[in-house]
Amino acid sequence: MNKATILVFLLSVFISFCAIKTASAQTNLDNISTINVDNLSDQDLKQLLQRAQNAGISDTELLQQAQARGMANGQLQKLQARIIQIRKSSTAGNSLSDTILAGKRNLNYKPEVVDTTNRVNLFADLKPKIFGADLFKGKNNSFEPNLKLATPLNYIIGPDDQLNINVYGNSLVNWQLSVSPEGNINIPGIGIINVAGKTIETATTLIKAKLAANNYAIGRGTNVQVSLGNIRSIKVIMIGQLERPGTYTLPSLATVFNALYAAGGPSETGSFRQIEVIRNNRIIRTLDVYDFLTKGNQKDNIALRDQDVIRVPTYKTRVELLGQVKIPALFEVLPGESFQTVLNFAGGFTDSAYVARIKISQVSGQQRKLTDLVEADYSNYMPLRGDVYYIESVLNRFVNRVTINGAVFRPGEYELQNGLTLNQLIEKAAGLREDAFTERGTITRLKPDNSTELISFSVKDVLNKAVTIPLQREDVVFISSIFDLRNKYQVTINGSVRKPGTIDFSQNMKLEDLILYAGGFAEGASPKRIEVARRVYNADPESKNSKVAQVFSVNVDSQLKLAGVDFVLQPFDIVSVYSLPGFEKQRTVRVEGEVLYPGSYTIQTKDEKISDLVRRAGGLTVSADVQGGSLKRNNIAILGVDKNKTDTTALRLERNEQVSRLRRTNRGDTTNTNNLQPRNNYVGINLEKIIEKPGTKIDLILEDGDVLRVPKEQQVVRVNGEVLYPSAVVYSKSKSFKSYVYNAGGFSSNALKSAAYVVYPNGTVKGTKKILFFNNHPSIRPGSEIFVPNKPKNPANTIQTILGVTTGLASLGAIILGIISVTK
Repeated sequence: MNKATILVFLLSVFISFCAIKTASAQTNLDNISTINVDNLSDQDLKQLLQRAQNAGISDTELLQQAQARGMANGQLQKLQARIIQIRKSSTAGNSLSDTILAGKRNLNYKPEVVDTTNRVNLFADLKPKIFGADLFKGKNNSFEPNLKLATPLNYIIGPDDQLNINVYGNSLVNWQLSVSPEGNINIPGIGIINVAGKTIETATTLIKAKLAANNYAIGRGTNVQVSLGNIRSIKVIMIGQLERPGTYTLPSLATVFNALYAAGGPSETGSFRQIEVIRNNRIIRTLDVYDFLTKGNQKDNIALRDQDVIRVPTYKTRVELLGQVKIPALFEVLPGESFQTVLNFAGGFTDSAYVARIKISQVSGQQRKLTDLVEADYSNYMPLRGDVYYIESVLNRFVNRVTINGAVFRPGEYELQNGLTLNQLIEKAAGLREDAFTERGTITRLKPDNSTELISFSVKDVLNKAVTIPLQREDVVFISSIFDLRNKYQVTINGSVRKPGTIDFSQNMKLEDLILYAGGFAEGASPKRIEVARRVYNADPESKNSKVAQVFSVNVDSQLKLAGVDFVLQPFDIVSVYSLPGFEKQRTVRVEGEVLYPGSYTIQTKDEKISDLVRRAGGLTVSADVQGGSLKRNNIAILGVDKNKTDTTALRLERNEQVSRLRRTNRGDTTNTNNLQPRNNYVGINLEKIIEKPGTKIDLILEDGDVLRVPKEQQVVRVNGEVLYPSAVVYSKSKSFKSYVYNAGGFSSNALKSAAYVVYPNGTVKGTKKILFFNNHPSIRPGSEIFVPNKPKNPANTIQTILGVTTGLASLGAIILGIISVTK
C-alpha cells in the first residue's frame, strides 16, 4: 500500500471519528468544514497521528490537507494546537540531564520525506479546494442587489417599471406611473410618452420637454425629478458548467455576480475566468472572477437585461499549489500567465516556505515526471495542464546556534559567531550565578554523524582564561548549581509549636529562629525541655551500641529574646518541643438518659470514675434501667487499631476494614449496618454493680469524650438477621431464646443457628455455646438484641463443617463402644 492510499485512508478515518462525535452519518470529505475538533478525543487523534507517522506523512502535511479540504480557520487552529499538545506530552520528561546521562541527543530537525508521485494521485482523489468556489457557496456570502440606491442614470427603462415623477416649485405634482407593455407612460393631462429602451436620463429630458410644452414653467421656477419606483423583473438564462443551470427571474438591477450566486456558481469543471455574457446572440463581456478575488475589480460585473444569457465554459488549464503557500488550492491559468502569476493568486509564500527551489509533478504522456523550478525562473515558467506544485518548509535546524543551560543568569540559545569561545558565551549569558559549581562543566557536542560526545571542562579555568574552548554548531553547555548536587537542606520541628513541620535551612539559623518560623510556642509548651536530634556521620559500624543520632537538650527563653542561649542548627536537625509536665487540657464527658442532671461534665481528677460521674449528675431516676446502662467511648483502640498511629486517614481506613470484616463474618452484606456500627464504640459495663460497689475494678476511669447513657426500663427484645420477619418482641421472663426467634417468624433457610449471639443493652455481647450436638443460647434481658447470622457461602466451609460433624460422631461412637466394653 503506497503513502497516497494510506493518507486517503487516514483522512477517511479522521472524518469518521468526527462524524461519530457529531452524530453525523456522512463521511464525505466535502463536509470537512463541518468538523468540530473539540469532539475528538485524544485517543482518536493519537491513533490518526500514529498511522500518519507510519506512512511517512508529517503533521504539517496533514494540516495542509485539512485546510485544502475547506476546514474553517478556527477549527484548523484548534487541530494544530491539539497536535502540538499531544506531541509535547509524548516527549515530556526528556530533560537536559537525562540527555547528558544517556549520552544521546535527538536531532534538532525532522527530515521531511516527500513522495511527489504518490501525492499527485492522492490529491486528485481528495478533490482539493478550487480557488474562488467558496465565493458562491458560502452560507454567509450574499450578492443580492441593494434596491435602496440612487437611480442609476444609465438604467434602461422597460415594461413593468414604475416611474416616480415629482414636479415641485411653482407647480406641485407627484405622479407614480407604470410603463405599459408597449413601453409607454400616460401622464395625466399631458399625454403618452414612450420611454421603453431609454435611460433614466433620456426619459427625464423627454418628460421635461413634454411638461414645458403643456405650459409648465420648467426651468423658470418649476423643477422635475424622475426616479424609479418598483422595478421590473427580468429573466436570465444560465447555461454551461454551473451547479444549477436554468432560467432565473431576477430584479432588473441584478448583475452577473447576482446571477452566478443564484445558480450556485461554476461547477467543478466550470471556468472562473472566462464567463461569457451573451446579449442578442453576441458576447458583450467576458468576466474573470479572479479580478474580483485578487484586486476587488468589478469592471466586467455589468447589469443584466431581460433574456441575457450567461455561459460558463469548461476550464482549459488548472494547476495545484500545495504546501507552504497562504492559499493552497486549484488555480485556473489563462494562456500567457506564468507561475509567478499563479503564486500571486495563492497570496504568496508562507513565512516558513523554502523558496529557492520547488518541486513540480507534471503530466508526461502516460505517466508523470518530476521537475525542479528554481526561484529565478518563476516569471518564465508557463504552467502546464495538470501541474502540481509543492512548496516545502525550511528545515527546522540552525546553522549558527549554541545553547547554555544551568547556573547562568540568562540561559538559552545564542548566535554562534566566528571564533566564539566558551568564556565569551558565558559572558553573553550575563555570567555565572553565585551558586554555580565551578569545578566541572560539560559540553554536549553533535558529531558529523549526528551522534553525541560529552566534553568536560573546569569552569574556574575557563573563567580565568587559563583554558580557551572554541564552540561549534549545536553545542550545549551545562553548568551545574551546587544545590543540584546535594540534598535540599532542611530542618524539622515537632511538638508543642503552633506550626510544626519542615522548614528550609539557612546558614547560622538559631533554635529560637526556627521556633519563630514555626509560629512560636503552643499553649502549654515547655521552653525548658527542648531536644535537638542531629545526624551522625561517623558512627562505628562494628559497634552494636554505636550512636545513630546525637541528641542535645536545650533551654531557651520563653519570649525568644536575643539574650538567650544561641544554639546554632545544622542541616537535617530535628527539634522536639515538649509540653509542661503538669499541663492538661480540659476533658469533658456526657451523661444522657435517666439521671437527675443530664448533660456535659468536665473531668475534675485523673482518676475520676463512672460512679463519681453518676453522683455528680444527681444519681438515677426511679424509671432508670440500671442494668441497661452503657458507656460509649470514641477510642479507636476498641476496634483493635494500633494506638501509636496518628494518621487520621490511616485510622479511618483501618476502622472501616474492621467494620467490613465484622459485616462479612456476620452477614456477608450491609443490610444491618446500622445495628453493627454503633456497637463498635460501646464498652460493656455493669452499672448496677458499679453503683453498689464504687471504686472497684469494674468502675472504669473516665476518658475524654465518654458518653454514659442510662436508658428507661426496657420492655422489648429486638430480633434481627436471618429470621423470617425481623421485629421487636415484648419481653417476658418465661420466654426462651428460641421463643423470641419464633415470635419473629423463626429461622430462615440461610440462618446459622450455632453462631447466633445476643447484644445486651449495656454493650456486652454473648454468643451461643456448642455442647455436643446442642446449642446453648445465652439468656435474654429486657432491651437485648438477638442477631442470627447467615450461613457462609463458601463451599469449602460447608465441607469443613460436615467433616467436623462426621469426626465428632466417629469420636462419640468410639467412646460409647469403649464404655460398653468396660461394662462387659
